[in-house]
Amino acid sequence: MDLQLKGKRAVVTGASRGIGLAIARALSAEGVEVVGGARTISDELREASAHTLAVDLTTPEGPAQLVEHAVGALGGLDILVNNVGGRTVSANGFLDLDDEGWRKGFELNFFSAVRTIRAALPSLIESRGSIVNIGSVNGRLAAPRLAEYGAAKAALTNLTKALSEEFGPKGVRVNTVSPGPVLTDTWNSPVRAARMGMSVEQLVAEVPKWMALTTGKIIEADEVAAMVLLLASDRLPSTTGADWLIDAGMLKSV
Repeated sequence: MDLQLKGKRAVVTGASRGIGLAIARALSAEGVEVVGGARTISDELREASAHTLAVDLTTPEGPAQLVEHAVGALGGLDILVNNVGGRTVSANGFLDLDDEGWRKGFELNFFSAVRTIRAALPSLIESRGSIVNIGSVNGRLAAPRLAEYGAAKAALTNLTKALSEEFGPKGVRVNTVSPGPVLTDTWNSPVRAARMGMSVEQLVAEVPKWMALTTGKIIEADEVAAMVLLLASDRLPSTTGADWLIDAGMLKSV
């Protein structure tokens, strides 16, 4: 399928590794000019993207700096992928989370997207572009040890719907992609495996069992990237305000 993305201009946040890097690589392979933003620019991101910016997207000014850099380098934007996110604290439950833990979680997983979208919308309205927010299955599946993360991702899904209603009439489509466990350094970390008394291979093999993945396989980052590309393209012009699960069957209820 020709996604007709060649010549489009994109920003990908959290693009130095994992899902963000897979998205940056996939967009570049389709002929998209990609600006990758991350706190630290990896060699892999430099290879995937001709334009990068080292930026802290949890700061009030960071997202606007990234968008300004991208618009200056590319002359405008057609695609925004808000991928930056993750856990900022380690907690065994709600009472382990203080206000600072909640603040850090929302700054990374929610407000970074809010600020990046706010900065990018003028250019995206002009180009009638697309926004894809990377959520999580935990936005629907409550987990006490991931309370601040899941709440932030649920807020991001709600924001996606609100934005689609407000800016859809102006030609901007907004969707969320919500993965389950993806084979990134969250799961293939030698340090984590050693702490659990197993090899990386053993750890990766156990994840589908622990999380009751119907497919029996952990999700590949390239699978998430493929879904993002389809939503970012113009091949699904009627798709907006939707939360697209890619969870290997982890979520058992509709």
